[in-house]
Amino acid sequence: QVQLVESGGGLVQAGDSLRLSCAVSGRAVSPYAVGWFRQAPGKEREVVATIGRSGGSTYYADSVKGRFTISRDNAENTVNLQMNSLKPEDTGVYSCAARFAYYSETYNRARDYDYWGQGTQVTVSS
Repeated sequence: QVQLVESGGGLVQAGDSLRLSCAVSGRAVSPYAVGWFRQAPGKEREVVATIGRSGGSTYYADSVKGRFTISRDNAENTVNLQMNSLKPEDTGVYSCAARFAYYSETYNRARDYDYWGQGTQVTVSS
């Protein structure tokens, strides 16, 4: 089984940065595509950024393009999300998810993923 644990969330002000980490255990993360999703109170879960198994393919939601960067460190079995220029609308619970992938494409729907972490809260004050 694959276990995912997120860390790095917190309370910050608009314009600040945060770096979220998704630690993967139980399996080597290298053959898995990984995604970051978020859910704000009263809203549906939405994709934030995803990365393919090779790291060469990435996807970003329009709302975070140019501000967030997803990366993976297969040696450390982690996938990170660097979030810069944070806005109050970035507030939510951020969760990472993983699925085995035969190829390097990204998966951008929550239902494509088999394994989920518990999430970490990100709150951005104005």
